[in-house]
Amino acid sequence: MGNMAQKITDVDALYALFADVNRKFLAVQANMPDGGCSCVTTDSRNCPQGSMFFALKGENFNGNAYAAKAMEQGAVYAVVDEPQYAVDERFILVDNVLKALQQLARMHRVYLGKPIIGITGTNGKTTTKELLAAVLKQKYRVHYTQGNLNNHIGVPLTLLKMQPEDEIGIIEMGASHPGDIQELVEIACPNAGLITNVGKAHLLGFGSFEGVKKTKGELYDFIRSTGGFIFRNADNPDLAEMAGDLPTYGYSLKPQGAPVWGQVTACETFLEMDIHAAEETFHVKTNLIGAYNAENVLAAVTVGTVFGLTAGQIRAGIETYVPQNNRSMLKKTEHNTVVVDAYNANPTSMRAALLNFAQMRVPHRTLILGDMLELGEQSEAEHRAIVKLLESCGFEQVFLVGSQFCSIQPPFPHFDTVASLRAYLTEHPITGSHILLKGSRGIKLEEVLEVL
Repeated sequence: MGNMAQKITDVDALYALFADVNRKFLAVQANMPDGGCSCVTTDSRNCPQGSMFFALKGENFNGNAYAAKAMEQGAVYAVVDEPQYAVDERFILVDNVLKALQQLARMHRVYLGKPIIGITGTNGKTTTKELLAAVLKQKYRVHYTQGNLNNHIGVPLTLLKMQPEDEIGIIEMGASHPGDIQELVEIACPNAGLITNVGKAHLLGFGSFEGVKKTKGELYDFIRSTGGFIFRNADNPDLAEMAGDLPTYGYSLKPQGAPVWGQVTACETFLEMDIHAAEETFHVKTNLIGAYNAENVLAAVTVGTVFGLTAGQIRAGIETYVPQNNRSMLKKTEHNTVVVDAYNANPTSMRAALLNFAQMRVPHRTLILGDMLELGEQSEAEHRAIVKLLESCGFEQVFLVGSQFCSIQPPFPHFDTVASLRAYLTEHPITGSHILLKGSRGIKLEEVLEVL
């Protein structure tokens, strides 16, 4: 390339350059001879030897400024989009680093050609993704989204870690604005799609429930345009309307409501179900809290059935999955039993969690709820609706946290911050209770665990 970075201006040339300078990244994955680059990174503090650094930009940082540091840390190439940082042939100058990352990810996905299941939805997409992976791993080598890497950066990074020996990919796709899913499916090119549900979340970005449906439906739109198929909850009329005549594998909580159906048999602590699939009936004991997870389990059963797993393999996958990251986790402290569901909250998931907790026959039920964020103009009305529901449930104790709950002056103890609630509970400890922690991630309700 000479002594100076080459400027790349069109997609074909970009792909050609990546195929050249990123040869080892692609070649090692295909068990081919040595080349030049071992992996992709966007963190200048974490650049493995032989990696390619992508200098992304954000509101408060400019990755271009850290490209030289990335080289010192072990990167052999840096992709930048500001000419002053491209000082020699190790720097690849492009018009837009993020677009370059996304284009490389799409190229790699097409290069490998493995089946990919795309998952989105308002609630339950991460749990469903984890259940799908746990089930499919009983037969296949599965590559799937780790943590919450489900946005315009996380999806390409996930795809770029996929190996040739991986047999199936599961890509979670999050959205908070119109067009987000369309952008992600154009990168991931899923062969199959699964929308868990559509509900009231991120209304500040979507504007309305119809905006939510349209954006989530962009997954169905892509599947329709490429001749793929979907997995769908047959009990959900919104999904039925959105799917139209798409080729569908359905699941249901109603007897014979779909080829795969199931019934909840226990939910006092962990969810248990009787499952009917592929002319077989079997029982599963999950490690999930809440009957609202039943449809997520059925989604995993359906995917497993379609991909040829036996009932025993499907059961094993579901029963070995243990939730993490403050999602439907059961935690026993020295003094209480706590259901930690503090990763996310919106009106749909909050209502489901409250109704499930109300039906649990356990002594001394206590609620600690945090604000539901990003609801825009509907925030006050939705928080008032939750308070009204609380008043009808008869819980022993209720504590509310966050400015949204506080602003409506609820008839329950309420605190602006988790720190103030923690201080209160230090002076007035809860003991011998079953406690539900539910709130949006930004409230950080998990920080109250230390005093429970």
